[in-house]
Amino acid sequence: MIDQERIKRAVREILEAIGEDPDREGLRKTPDRVAEMYADIFSGSEEKALQELSIGFEEPHSEMVLVRDISFYSMCEHHLLPFYGKAHVGYIPKGKIVGLSKIARVVDILSRKPQMQERLTSKIADIIEDALDPAGVGVVLEAEHMCMVMRGVKKPGSFVVTSALRGVFRARIETRSEFFSLVFSNRDR
Repeated sequence: MIDQERIKRAVREILEAIGEDPDREGLRKTPDRVAEMYADIFSGSEEKALQELSIGFEEPHSEMVLVRDISFYSMCEHHLLPFYGKAHVGYIPKGKIVGLSKIARVVDILSRKPQMQERLTSKIADIIEDALDPAGVGVVLEAEHMCMVMRGVKKPGSFVVTSALRGVFRARIETRSEFFSLVFSNRDR
């Protein structure tokens, strides 16, 4: 449960600590806005993600299913700055499929907490593997990190790419190659 009143007090304290007047017109409602925003952007949980995948369809399809270019955003747990980009999620069913929007919702739900991109990538693969018991799962995340753009090395335009492979995506080079080929083909970037 997110304690919005506590967040409001903390934001007010931060504003004072950086030399701002939290009672000036432009900042007066900032603690309220930040508390509401945090309630939204930190609302993710593994239970909600598993729930999304609980309704599936029995289907004898056994070829790769790929949902590519799923927009996502999350927050770096080290600096509480956003990172955002595209997720690409593929799986090979073994008799059970889910609606394609469910895959996008899993990415969205799991993104809503402070974390590292590497962990998020693995968590998406693990949840899909646990819920669907497919022959394999592949996940690739490409993201720009504001902690690398606004501070530190200050390198806008640099992207972090992470992958997580399970089952036949890891065991069979042909499946892995097909997945990466589908993910990275016909790129606008």
